[in-house]
Amino acid sequence: MSNTDIESILNDKGIKHTANRILVLKALAKVSHPVSLADLEQLLGFSVDKASIFRTLELFAEKDIVHVIEDGSRSLKYELRHGNECHTIFDQHVHFYCEQCKKTSCFKTISVPLIDIPEGFDPHSINYMIKGTCPDCSK
Repeated sequence: MSNTDIESILNDKGIKHTANRILVLKALAKVSHPVSLADLEQLLGFSVDKASIFRTLELFAEKDIVHVIEDGSRSLKYELRHGNECHTIFDQHVHFYCEQCKKTSCFKTISVPLIDIPEGFDPHSINYMIKGTCPDCSK
């Protein structure tokens, strides 16, 4: 992801450019799977303190820059949203949590199945998590 792309994302969402926000966004763009706060802290080489990373992730989630995933590991995972991905509950995709290596994977081509929700309920998000063993751990 180029600096122009990063600036564009932040500008489009009305977010002030800060060094920490740019670093976190670049780190999220480099990974191919959802990562935890601890993962990001490690990726950033401890150049940004944990509280700053957390505040940045919270802002990015609020502004629809990242998707927050609860995979059952007791640690939220974050993935960068691309384009119009996951902006409504109808666009969200399935995730897989490997119980051995603890890695969460995205199945971006598999949409979350739609269900009939009783009248009066207004869902804002759906968490569809499959748990098991990934191909690497199955070997």
